[in-house]
Amino acid sequence: MSLTVDGLASGLRHIAVALLILAGSVFVAHAHQVNLTTARIVLGPGGTVSVDVALKGSDVDRATGTAIFNEQTGLVDPERLGRSTGPISDYVAGLAVVMGADATSCATPHRPVVVPDGDGIIVRQTFSCKAVRGDLVYRSKVLLDVEPSARQVVLIGTSEDAPQALLDAGHTDVVLTAAAPSLVLALRQYIATGVEHIFLGYDHVAFLVAAVLWATRLWPVIKIVTAFTIAHSITLSLAALDVVVIPSEIVEPAIAASIVFVALENFFSRNVDRRWIVTFVFGLVHGFGFAGALQEFGLPRGAIVPALAAFNIGVEIGQIAIVSIVVPVLIGLDRLLAADGAAPVRASALVYALSGTITVLGSYWLLSRIHIA
Repeated sequence: MSLTVDGLASGLRHIAVALLILAGSVFVAHAHQVNLTTARIVLGPGGTVSVDVALKGSDVDRATGTAIFNEQTGLVDPERLGRSTGPISDYVAGLAVVMGADATSCATPHRPVVVPDGDGIIVRQTFSCKAVRGDLVYRSKVLLDVEPSARQVVLIGTSEDAPQALLDAGHTDVVLTAAAPSLVLALRQYIATGVEHIFLGYDHVAFLVAAVLWATRLWPVIKIVTAFTIAHSITLSLAALDVVVIPSEIVEPAIAASIVFVALENFFSRNVDRRWIVTFVFGLVHGFGFAGALQEFGLPRGAIVPALAAFNIGVEIGQIAIVSIVVPVLIGLDRLLAADGAAPVRASALVYALSGTITVLGSYWLLSRIHIA
């Protein structure tokens, strides 16, 4: 029986390592995918409508087959962009349109203009809607052809508290001349964005997984998650309100370094009861990273506090979902690998294999982000 258990344990360890390495390769391959675009729409005199659609360069390349995003610098290459404006403008113009509620098309007197914007681009279009009667509708399916989960934040007007809408595969239209969305709807969007960010923020997921690998009881996990939540809520709020601003060139490498630290700590310490202290300290750093995502989405000036709270709730829901999956799986493996009649014990080889893989991922992110900076 011991040979069977040993063989099973060895097999499971190899499977776990293989799966995590495979997941790691997916993380690396998609690290620059954002799948979130923004559109600033301004209604002008004489039925004119100006639309600025902002996309990340890596997303543009996936959608159009171009190569404008420079992986080494983390920025859009202006020279490459200059050679690719045609297919990019055609792509956005075909998927982001303004029309009447009765499907009457608005004219486009000029070809869209494409300009670089750091790690992304802005596509500027002007629509002439003189012939349209009734409400004007903006429809966008940008990126949905390559990523069904893609979303677009729509800002209507130029003010800082401009009405907002969130478009996705199930909701591609917004009425530009209708009343602003309700606060309840807006808060639901912020919660959804928070959940989405924690799941798509592979570095945050890796940090949380590394932090709980030695956990075999519920209470240490609660302390770890709570400390992380309190810490990132503090810095997220400070950064979102422009009280404390730290450049992403510092924040992103620091987040990667926190992942490496926590993963390496698993090789030297199994004390998860005090892990919450480290998690709190690094949670302050991760909060600045969350702020970057929230700033992409924007904060409504008239409801800053509720929007911040809603985004934090979304992040918290995502965190709880992650640890609710990881910890039970680890405990289940403990019981599966335990000898007959023996108390379950966390397999060191499993923790070391997972921690080693996370260390490699964190080191890759750290080196790439330092190089970008």
